[in-house]
Amino acid sequence: MAGLRLVVISGLSGSGKSHALKCFEDVGYFCIDNLPPALLPTFVDLCHQQGGEIKNVALGIDVRERIFFSDLVGVLERVKVLGHAVELLFLEAREEVLVRRFSESRRPHPLLPDLPVLEGVRVEKERLADLRRHADRIVDTSDLNVHELRDLLARQFSQEESPRRLTISIVTFGYKFGVPYDIDLLFDVRFLKNPFFVPELKPLTGEDPRVSAFVLSEPDAIAFIGHLEQLFKFLIPLFERERRSYLNVALGCTGGRHRSVSIAKRLQESFAAVGYHATVVHRDLYKQ
Repeated sequence: MAGLRLVVISGLSGSGKSHALKCFEDVGYFCIDNLPPALLPTFVDLCHQQGGEIKNVALGIDVRERIFFSDLVGVLERVKVLGHAVELLFLEAREEVLVRRFSESRRPHPLLPDLPVLEGVRVEKERLADLRRHADRIVDTSDLNVHELRDLLARQFSQEESPRRLTISIVTFGYKFGVPYDIDLLFDVRFLKNPFFVPELKPLTGEDPRVSAFVLSEPDAIAFIGHLEQLFKFLIPLFERERRSYLNVALGCTGGRHRSVSIAKRLQESFAAVGYHATVVHRDLYKQ
């Protein structure tokens, strides 16, 4: 069985370690923050016993774990001997940048919380000097924003042979019950003819073929679906370029029973036709 790929992320406080760990999570790594280094061989062995389900691991190590920190290099060497690929990534930034970042976040330095931040930065640099010398990669984040750091790490460490597919969720709702809050894009379909006012369709829902046919055969609905398909054809590659993991789309009508439900089903089919799986949730389907 092939060994793990383990990336250990360390460096100066304020240099972007938390953002880096999130990036590794986004590109498919199993991530743990501040696992004591002494437990690392046991953890790696447990991962290896999972039958290959866990292949890539990213581990954040903070100087605040200094009780265990001194033996980190030795521990990593022991993991390498077990046949695993180990890489130490060290993040740093210029002193004035670190001081500014702490000032903007209004946080004290974790090593010397009662002293000026600059003193904490300099003490930390001294303590991490030996670890820095053993680093396989050193990244200076002084002139990188979080998006640029994410892109840099994704290019260097992504193990995927093909780009990740965006996870798409569609929720339908009724405006009279309130607008969902956890959405990225919202479309109001109340401009379409309402089956609620057709006696034989009123008790049904948009999941019924008769309601769906009524809604989707309308010229405005046909044009609207066409515009949506073109919009998503344009947007999705841009979202994926930004390494978005998910997209939440909301479709709303008056009661959340007819028009939005019919449009959601048709939009789900449109996504499937171009290779994207979209889940659909009808929030207000059975509300009165």
